Amino acid sequence: MPGDTSKVSFDQSGEEAVVPQPSRRKGDGTAPILGKGLDVGTANLLSGVQTRGGNPTVLSERNMFLEIPSEFRRNRQMLTKLNVPYVSYRDRLFVLGDSSFNLANMFGREVRRPMQDGFLSPDEQDAIPMLRFIVERLLGKPACPNEPVYFSVPAPSIDADNDTVYHQGVMEGLLKKLGYTPHPINEGHAVVYAELAEQDFTGIGVSCGGGMFNVCVAYKTIPAVTFSVSRGGDWIDQHVGKVMGIPRTRATDIKEAPGVNLTEPRNREEEAVVLYYRNLIEYVLKNLAQRFSLARDVPQFSAPIEIVVAGGTSLVGGFVDVFADELRRVEFPLKVSGVRRADDALTSVVRGCLIAAALD
Repeated sequence: MPGDTSKVSFDQSGEEAVVPQPSRRKGDGTAPILGKGLDVGTANLLSGVQTRGGNPTVLSERNMFLEIPSEFRRNRQMLTKLNVPYVSYRDRLFVLGDSSFNLANMFGREVRRPMQDGFLSPDEQDAIPMLRFIVERLLGKPACPNEPVYFSVPAPSIDADNDTVYHQGVMEGLLKKLGYTPHPINEGHAVVYAELAEQDFTGIGVSCGGGMFNVCVAYKTIPAVTFSVSRGGDWIDQHVGKVMGIPRTRATDIKEAPGVNLTEPRNREEEAVVLYYRNLIEYVLKNLAQRFSLARDVPQFSAPIEIVVAGGTSLVGGFVDVFADELRRVEFPLKVSGVRRADDALTSVVRGCLIAAALD
């Protein structure tokens, strides 16, 4: 399909719970290898375990929840009958993950989010317990006492004042309580591990998430520069919902609908999606170029390097085309051989976490 390429090349100049298991994305059913991965994203949470057959088994769930009235017993009975994951917490009833998004979209309501802009939400009082419920559901019990789990953490933003210490510390404490030994890894660095093996783990990995874009410039596995930009897919949803006069969950549904392509919008709603996508990519690249041009820690590569993008926000059709087009418009200080999207962009970070665990 025109405008739907996944790679663009340049020349050298350019507490009580009923929680059914989430659906499996990959796996071969063979015995797992010790150690797990966890992608802690604003919009999605993914867990992974490597199997001896070579293919990781990945579970995914939206990082959100919805509170529903608990006065009537029939609510619980209905949720149980429909196999909808829920928890009863402090005499309140919460639907978790994908099911909360579907219910909210169906009834025109907004979901609640444990994380905001890549970090734990300071305005959400139930953030930590709800996050714990979803993470516990994804990871399951440790295969042995203190099983290692490598989890993704964001980099400090170059355009916002945020603190990674609290977020990382809370996640480490949560995983320890579940019986794991936590190991943090930068989100962009995880993309490098997952996608740049053939390039000797040298290049730029960009994780395009719901809350932010995380970037890692690496040389032979070593992260030379890591940082983030505090805009992502949620920023698009927020603005599309505002200009269209619709709930943000509905804007998310429009953005993620099959056939949406940034180079070929089909209606007014998709035109709004395209406008904010292009504005977001332009904003990200200008900030990246400025960060690189001012930094003294960027390595001097002897040959052009590749940029690989991953994450849920990169899944829309035409994303790589628009990214490459906007890259040509900025004065980028590094020589780039091309831009491509990861083959399985949604699982890239969690697969990188598993590779880091294996290398360690």
